[in-house]
Amino acid sequence: MSKKILTQTFLAAFGAAVAFGGQQMIAFERNNAIWVASVDGTGERKVADGIFPAISPDGTRVAFNTVEKTSVTTYARRMAAVDIASGRITVFKDVPSEDSYYPSWTADGKQILFTTRPKKVWDLVAINSDGTNFRVLKAGEQNAVTRYSPIWPRDGQSIFCQDMTNIYQLGVDGTVRAQWKVDKIVPKGDMNGEGRIDISPDGKRLLLSVEMGEESECEDWDGPLPALWSFDLESQKATRLTSKEHFGWDGVWIDNKNILFLNRAEGEHENSIYRMLIDGKNLKRLIKNARFPSVSAATN
Repeated sequence: MSKKILTQTFLAAFGAAVAFGGQQMIAFERNNAIWVASVDGTGERKVADGIFPAISPDGTRVAFNTVEKTSVTTYARRMAAVDIASGRITVFKDVPSEDSYYPSWTADGKQILFTTRPKKVWDLVAINSDGTNFRVLKAGEQNAVTRYSPIWPRDGQSIFCQDMTNIYQLGVDGTVRAQWKVDKIVPKGDMNGEGRIDISPDGKRLLLSVEMGEESECEDWDGPLPALWSFDLESQKATRLTSKEHFGWDGVWIDNKNILFLNRAEGEHENSIYRMLIDGKNLKRLIKNARFPSVSAATN
């Protein structure tokens, strides 16, 4: 066997060891590229060029959007997935659009949910993780508000999303099962098109990235104060997780007690990924200069 083949075999085995090393993996975006790291923030490495990464539950692949400049002012953003161990990228050619965003995996890693715009409205769609069986779950409507931030709960039987005014739980056929007004859940709260939603592994709580109608106590922050809230689906009660001093956004669950989110330390101009218990304790910065984190499923 040649040295080249031996080297390639070793690198593939090393990559697999990183992905299957018994701990969760983080995927994140940095400078229009997709990076991965261990859940403790170590072992950072770039795996592809692109944006909006979503790591698979088993930590072996990352779904993301490629970005290709098509003219002076336009870009094509296609849905794709990269195998972390080999670096092999699969672009989903069956998607009839060059404008796609926000992938989300089912718990079994077999399907990916995302939004795409084949015409002038955004559709909520799904595709098998190998790029086959593209289908529209909820077609967009003219003069209707876009459904943003779609997320699949662990059972894969419904979809959560938001339209900046309401949070929805939809059936997989696109029908509305439940609906909550953001400002009723969170007084003085609002969401924008990038306000993320994530659902806890036990399926009981939503993690909401909300803009608050409050003044920030951070001199270096310009704009609405972002805060993370936990919304209990059974009690319909929301609990604030981040304070004015340690505000956060782009939150995702690590497990039922820990979250990842973005924050910017005072005096800095770049965002970092932080880890924290939902009671506000054990706040720790893991990764500097990063955005849009996602985390693989916990291994028990």
